[in-house]
Amino acid sequence: MEQDVTRGQQWLETVLSLMGTPTSVKLSYPKPTEETTLADNTPWLVIDETQLSEDQARALLKDQGQTLDSLQYLANTLLNLGLSPEAQTAFTVEFKGYRQQREKELRVLAEKTAWQVLETGEIAELKSLSGAERRQVHQFLKQYEGLESWSRGQEPDRHLVVQRRN
Repeated sequence: MEQDVTRGQQWLETVLSLMGTPTSVKLSYPKPTEETTLADNTPWLVIDETQLSEDQARALLKDQGQTLDSLQYLANTLLNLGLSPEAQTAFTVEFKGYRQQREKELRVLAEKTAWQVLETGEIAELKSLSGAERRQVHQFLKQYEGLESWSRGQEPDRHLVVQRRN
């Protein structure tokens, strides 16, 4: 496993360099806190911000972290290609605390949406969420009895639907 994680670090450093943002990538295994649940003993590839210009940093975070999501998707797809499910490693790509901050925002969004649907009985649709973010919101909504959620539509117009359970 450690070899796969090192390979993940090297791969991401190479991709970042090819993108014109050469920097180092550190390995981290964050612990879950009361505020965040993202940490689950999976390796985080943390991009070192100290070597990047403001423009380079902005490019990595633009469009609600879409670049980070894309890098994470590529890492998880390419680095696990041809491996058995037991041998695969799930990587999280982090930059400037974006993942943890976004998780807090999604948790608040899920809570507000849950209470709105429970109070009004009306269906709510959440748009502009990546696939990973939709999965997180689905997880957060599981704590609310009487609600159900699912994704509807096709990318890039796929969205999350929340309604009272019948």
